[in-house]
Amino acid sequence: MTPYRDPRQIDVIAPNFKRRLSGVTSTIVRLVPIQAQGIAIAAVGPILPPQVPQIRLVDLITMPRRGPHGARVWHARRNSEMLGGLALKYLLGKKLWLVFTSASQRRHTWLTKALIARMDAVIATSARTAAYLARPATVILHGIDADSFHPAANRAVVRRKLGLPEDGVLIGCFGRIRAQKGTDVFVDAMITALHNRPDARALVMGRALDKYADFARDLERRVAQAGLSERILFRPEVPVWDMPQWYQALDLFVAPQRWEGFGLTPLEAMACGVPVVATTVGAFEELVVDGETGVLVAPGAPDAIAAAIGQLLDDPALIARQAANARALIEKSFRIENEAAAIIAIYRGLLEG
Repeated sequence: MTPYRDPRQIDVIAPNFKRRLSGVTSTIVRLVPIQAQGIAIAAVGPILPPQVPQIRLVDLITMPRRGPHGARVWHARRNSEMLGGLALKYLLGKKLWLVFTSASQRRHTWLTKALIARMDAVIATSARTAAYLARPATVILHGIDADSFHPAANRAVVRRKLGLPEDGVLIGCFGRIRAQKGTDVFVDAMITALHNRPDARALVMGRALDKYADFARDLERRVAQAGLSERILFRPEVPVWDMPQWYQALDLFVAPQRWEGFGLTPLEAMACGVPVVATTVGAFEELVVDGETGVLVAPGAPDAIAAAIGQLLDDPALIARQAANARALIEKSFRIENEAAAIIAIYRGLLEG
């Protein structure tokens, strides 16, 4: 079945104007197919996987000015997409309601503030994010596809499929490789933790942009100097739809960010029944229940991460209990269906208002 939809039948458009994988792209790829079950929505962008209902970029120009029920909703998540919506509305005369989701936890530039001021509705991905906005916003936490992200039936089988060591403990850190994401903090913590734990290994998986290539190479040099190249493994980025199996291979997940807007990785890990050691940035304090589904530590503190990992590894019963709690929390509070329904309510309020 073709992923393309007739733009004349679409009430909501979710633009994704970035070519590289990112947290925003991940959100759109997972959310739009779920939302499409309840409302006529399609994504649009240069690179989208076939499971996402979508229209073509050229359709933005050629589509009728009105949708099937009047003005359409344009749901932007980046400055470029807010600009695109404003251009379609005021230069090409398309009838649009403009919605923006903010995940940033920092002071906005004058441009971002000006763009947000022109939106008809604003969503914040956490209470902390909402506090940085100069206008009211509806707080809707991200959810996770708990059917795709689920615990492994057999972890050893998953590891074998992925070419990972089948025995011992595996601790993962996934995401872009750069200082903001705390990849160096994770590596330093693992160098400390693994020296006293011969059965444990660490897995760093993600992509380093060209400007962070030296940073990534330095991490691998530090690992080699510590004599841990066979135990701290580096793997390249994979598409978002291939991620569940990598979480399923883990015993523990670490989110060591120094700064984060929201941060989906703890939810992805917990959905797979993997406890999380996370820093107190982004929305992590709203996601991870300290002592129940993982451990919260201060950012930029490799010794604290190493200590938290040690505490968990020394108590297999604690890990098992937190793994069960993590999955239960996702099923209760963070299913993507809940997020989709909350956002659709925003859309309907505009379409029917």
